[in-house]
Amino acid sequence: MSLFNGFNISASGLTSNRMRMDVVSSNIANANTTRAQLVNGEWIPYRRKLVELSQSGVSPFQQQLQSAMNNGSTNVSGVTVSKIKDDTTPFTLSYDPYNPDSDEDGYVRLPNVDPIKEMVDLMSATRSYEANVTALNASKSMFMKALEIGK
Repeated sequence: MSLFNGFNISASGLTSNRMRMDVVSSNIANANTTRAQLVNGEWIPYRRKLVELSQSGVSPFQQQLQSAMNNGSTNVSGVTVSKIKDDTTPFTLSYDPYNPDSDEDGYVRLPNVDPIKEMVDLMSATRSYEANVTALNASKSMFMKALEIGK
C-alpha cells in the first residue's frame, strides 16, 4: 500500500464530486430551456444529465481476496466518473398557447429537470465533497504527527 494512497482516494472523490456539482448546476441553469437541441428541424428541450460513478482500479473479487491474503494490499484507488448520461424521464407539458414553442394544441414541452431533485443532488455532492476534504485533512494530520515523532 502506497504511503499516499489515502490522498489519491480522497483526491479522486473530490474530483468526482466536483463533476457532480457541475452537472447539477448545468441542470438548474437549463431548467427552463425549451430549445436545447435541433433534431430533424424540431427543437428538443434540455434533457437532464446524470453522473454515473464507478470504482477505479478494482479487479474482480477473487483477485482482491488473493491480494489481501498475500500481502495485505488491494488495488482500490478511488472513484471515477464513468459517464454522464441523459435522464430518460419524459418532458413535462405546460399549457401556454402564446409561447412560440407551443404545439398546435397550445402545450409547451419543458425540460425534465426538477429543481427539488437537483437541490437534493447538490446537497449530497456537497456533503460527499466535505467528507473527502475531512479525510484528506485527517491523512495530512497523521503524516504531520508522524514527522514530529522523528524530531
